[in-house]
Amino acid sequence: MTDDDNRVVERAGWAPIRHFAERSVLGLLAVVAAGLGFGLLLLLVHFRWTPMQRLDQSIADRLNHLIAPNPAAVQVLKGISVAGGRNWLIPLVVVVIVLLLIRRRPRLAIYLAVTGLGAMLLDPSLKALVGRVRPVVADPIAYGGGNSFPSGHTLGSTIVYGMLALVFLSLVKGRGRGWLIGGAAVIIVAVGLSRIALGVHFLSDVLAGWLLGLAWISVTAYAFRVWRREAGHMTPSLAAGLEPEAAADLAPAPAEGPLLPHPWAKGAEILVGWVFTFGLLWAFGWLVTRWNPPFDDGVPRWLQTFRTPGLDHLSWLWSKAGDTHAILMVSLVFCPIALALWRQWRPVLFLVLAMFGELTLFLTSAAATGRPRPGVEQMDGQMPTSSFPSGHIAATMCLWVTIAILVLARTRHWWRWVFVALAVVMPLGVALSRMYRGMHHPTDVAGAALLTACWLTVLWFTVRPNEHAETATEARDEARALVPAS
Repeated sequence: MTDDDNRVVERAGWAPIRHFAERSVLGLLAVVAAGLGFGLLLLLVHFRWTPMQRLDQSIADRLNHLIAPNPAAVQVLKGISVAGGRNWLIPLVVVVIVLLLIRRRPRLAIYLAVTGLGAMLLDPSLKALVGRVRPVVADPIAYGGGNSFPSGHTLGSTIVYGMLALVFLSLVKGRGRGWLIGGAAVIIVAVGLSRIALGVHFLSDVLAGWLLGLAWISVTAYAFRVWRREAGHMTPSLAAGLEPEAAADLAPAPAEGPLLPHPWAKGAEILVGWVFTFGLLWAFGWLVTRWNPPFDDGVPRWLQTFRTPGLDHLSWLWSKAGDTHAILMVSLVFCPIALALWRQWRPVLFLVLAMFGELTLFLTSAAATGRPRPGVEQMDGQMPTSSFPSGHIAATMCLWVTIAILVLARTRHWWRWVFVALAVVMPLGVALSRMYRGMHHPTDVAGAALLTACWLTVLWFTVRPNEHAETATEARDEARALVPAS
């Protein structure tokens, strides 16, 4: 020992060193046990050990007999299983990586990318190597593609939720860390058990997924800590997270005050505004339905004369830009990015309320007015809702106008005007395409504009989305000043 080491021991005693050694040995034993356990299962499956095969098939048969007659249980298990599927895990990891890059934490983003890529490579390669067929049960209730060993859902969920827990451990303190790890463990166990209960994997497949996932997370976490040490950073206990100093950048909105002061009063104001907006929409819809001005049918008839295969396809694309899937996709992309950039929940709340209010106002006013579609060929067929107001156009207007309002107040660069242009061009394109396709009258478009103007005005004065608007740089500096590193 050096003199400095002796002085540290004199001040703190041997307890910290002993605890470090104990944790290191326990961690090493856990990794070795996981690796050996997976290796043993791999050998037993490869050589088709009869006792294990009998146990696997017996459990599969009993669970199938118990679960198959219960449709509600099947749906619940399928819902749980989705949390371990690639269609959910890959977008989740990609979103978190993008958010980490926005928050300028590239080392954590690289860790997630490398660890997640390992999961994507381990699953198909091992399945091809072992070549185990899936369980055969009397009453199949779910189907899986490819081979059975190991369980891809179990392996993927173990790695993804495990590595996310390690990344975000620095956000919580004390017992909160136990709750975070426990929550991840519950999801991982639930996904694995659901795969057995659905009859798409044997027990040994799921056990192998858990063990291999734990081993892979342990290896990549150790490699990450070595990387930090070589870069000159401290490597405290893993219980503090992979990068404890990233706490300020991992917190969603550390410097934000109350989201809505007097939330009950604000909720009442929003509800009253919604009722008044609905009243205006109903009155306008009743008027145009009874009056039906000549130009209302004339414009769709005139646009019908321009129909060609090329314009038909172009109008379909524009129309799709305003449907539920496109609006939801843009919202789901914008909200996390907005939260990552500006570190405030208020912009997210503003957009969520805008789109939820638009949807409810559209559905209720359409049901109340019951206006028929234009008297021309309707290229999208019969729709379940009435013509007034246009839901496609209202959703497009609310979405892009809301985004423009938020971006303009928080960006100083010239490209912020691109969002203003989108707030004009996108609704115009969708409106023209909907009338071209014979789905709406011009006054339906006016109804969508009335909905957007009234509803966003209500939210502007109640939510006040730009009350504490800051640029991304200002928000980052304020957050790091308020949240010290762990």
